[in-house]
Amino acid sequence: MTSKVTYTGELRTTSQHVRSGNSFITDAPMDNNGLGQAFSPTDTVATGLASCMLTVMGIKARDMEVDLKGATAEVTKHMASDPRRISKIEMQVHLPATVGEKHRAILERTANSCPVHHSLHPDIEKEITFNWTQE
Repeated sequence: MTSKVTYTGELRTTSQHVRSGNSFITDAPMDNNGLGQAFSPTDTVATGLASCMLTVMGIKARDMEVDLKGATAEVTKHMASDPRRISKIEMQVHLPATVGEKHRAILERTANSCPVHHSLHPDIEKEITFNWTQE
């Protein structure tokens, strides 16, 4: 078992990672009758894409002896209705300017092949921009 999710009432869940015991809460967003005091379930999906991309880039960077420490991703999730779903994920990935062109291409290709990227429905538009300017 990977995780255990418990509904705690008021459109809130607590998710616990079984192996580590770490946990987080989700709330339904305010535009869907929720409290909006934490990540919504769909926020975690969009954020999971950024985490996955940075993680696989980190693995590949380590193999190439490139340091990506401090890289960040800013994520914006867009929703659609009928049915309510994620329609678009916009992401600005900020990475060290010190990484050479050859490594940049490899790392971007690696990011776009992460497991979450491949797991998302193809109808979800993904607008991902890599900014190699962070010092």
